[in-house]
Amino acid sequence: MPYQDRITIYDVLGWLATGMSEAEIIADYPELEQADIRARLAFAAEREHGSRLLRAA
Repeated sequence: MPYQDRITIYDVLGWLATGMSEAEIIADYPELEQADIRARLAFAAEREHGSRLLRAA
């Protein structure tokens, strides 16, 4: 899905931060599935975890 690739991790985090639910995001962007949102969250969490480890070293 080409358009799905343009919905960034930053977009998803921003929408969730403003209070949108996963269901609301999917309603607005039906090309996304719950698994897509969760994958973006997992990537962000892993990246944040990795950056904390690098800072502590």
